Amino acid sequence: MIVVDSSVWIDFLNGHRTAEVERLSALLGTEPLLIGDVILLEVLQGVRSETDARRVEAAFRRFDVVRMLDPDLAVIAATHYRHLRALGITVRKTIDLIIGTFCIEGGHRLLTADRDFAPMAEHLALTLV
Repeated sequence: MIVVDSSVWIDFLNGHRTAEVERLSALLGTEPLLIGDVILLEVLQGVRSETDARRVEAAFRRFDVVRMLDPDLAVIAATHYRHLRALGITVRKTIDLIIGTFCIEGGHRLLTADRDFAPMAEHLALTLV
């Protein structure tokens, strides 16, 4: 399965034409996509009106919306953080660590426009689309 990060969804919803948005457009309807609960949270936080928020939520509910963190994944994510920190890399946002760990452990690929995932791809075997 492919997880689409909020960075891509936000660009998509705002009508920005990026390589990642083009990739998402090609995937819609052809590949199964997962929406993580924390990704849904990030996207809905940025929506300006309640009407738009309801519209976006309804659109996202057409996909599988899954929980991205549980106690076991929390421990693994913390291990990933310490591993990267030992390499001199600091993951700036805990939510990115959660998303990356979820994808690694679940064997999911990640479509993102966020450069913070690059160290996870390089050092933790995160597969990027």
